[in-house]
Amino acid sequence: MAPRWLILADDLTGAADCAIAFARRGFAAAVSWGEPPDGAAKAAVASYNADSRGMTAEQAARRHRAALGSLFRPHHALFKKIDSTLRGQPAAETGATLAFLRERVGAAFGIFAPAFPATARTTVGGRILVGGRPLEEAEVWRREHSYARADLVEALASANVAAEAVPLPVIRSDGDELRSALAAIAGRGRDVAVCDAETDEDLRRIALASLPARAGAFFIGSAGLAHAIASVLPAEIGEPPPWARSKRGFLIVVGSLAAVSRKGLRKLAALGDVTHVTVEPRTLLDEPEGRAALGRSVTSLIDSGRDVLVEVHMNEAPDMALGPRLAAGLADALAPAAPHMSGFAATGGETAAALLARFGVNGIRLFDEIEPGVALGLTLGALSIPVVTKAGAFGDEDSLVRIAKRLHDIRTKGTPA
Repeated sequence: MAPRWLILADDLTGAADCAIAFARRGFAAAVSWGEPPDGAAKAAVASYNADSRGMTAEQAARRHRAALGSLFRPHHALFKKIDSTLRGQPAAETGATLAFLRERVGAAFGIFAPAFPATARTTVGGRILVGGRPLEEAEVWRREHSYARADLVEALASANVAAEAVPLPVIRSDGDELRSALAAIAGRGRDVAVCDAETDEDLRRIALASLPARAGAFFIGSAGLAHAIASVLPAEIGEPPPWARSKRGFLIVVGSLAAVSRKGLRKLAALGDVTHVTVEPRTLLDEPEGRAALGRSVTSLIDSGRDVLVEVHMNEAPDMALGPRLAAGLADALAPAAPHMSGFAATGGETAAALLARFGVNGIRLFDEIEPGVALGLTLGALSIPVVTKAGAFGDEDSLVRIAKRLHDIRTKGTPA
């Protein structure tokens, strides 16, 4: 019998873009957070957002141990989702997962492959590259990072996790040699094998050499590895999505500061197919009347059949510490529009999680992937509408245009095609 999968992620978009890999192979896959809804708990692939991206290492470790204690079952194959650019606390969370499995199962060994080639994130020599350049030179690293360098063995060591790198020549050897190399690393008492990967085929080789996983073995990576694992599992026959037509507009919110998301916002707004609404940070932080006015305006536009794009206006040097407060203010402002909209999309995991929770949504049943890292599903909880999640730095300047087209096709035709 095929194992059920538990995916444990540190943010919402990551939880979705890993689970969608299995949904595309016909598996019933759902993302949840907080108290998981029944539809998510029963899914063959249950992906849980522990919402630990902004926590300290100690806090993130505690959150992961608690989540595993509530969700993990002996029949689960475990996938620890981390950010492909090492944001958050992946080392501490990996350490907590190892400790939990040793206590619960009696053994633990992590197969670590963070590469996501479809989004230009690769791993060579145990170090992460973005677009072929060191991660330390990338926008996302300059904006935030938890480690001194993007050296994976070194980063894991900061949480007392003993790791050993598996170079590309070994990854690209025959399956028996790679399997033996992984077993030898475990035999030397290492906690984790850090696997290089430049291509989807490299990740597929890692998946084939690691499955079926032995007791205590688990996977650590991003959506690239999740897609590789799903691709080597027998496909299932999935249920068709229950899309419905609607005369009301949809809502897209851009909360990410990533340059690609901001460029995409400008391109979508310039097309004129959506109503572009800009809100100042001070309104979300300190002006209750302004937030209420924003909610009324967006609701009225949606009821009239207009699709709405909401942007939080940010300057060139935003205060990153304000992120949670801005997301909370935006959620409060837009909550009145939630029962009216035909669909919803958000860029940035923190923004998406804050708004969906405020809307009364506690999960997402996943159905399709619009492009790498961009998941399409149906909300669970107080609303049942199409929803799209996208990490802020994923995609290109046309990603938001493609998202808007998909939501428009669903509401006007009852189909995403």
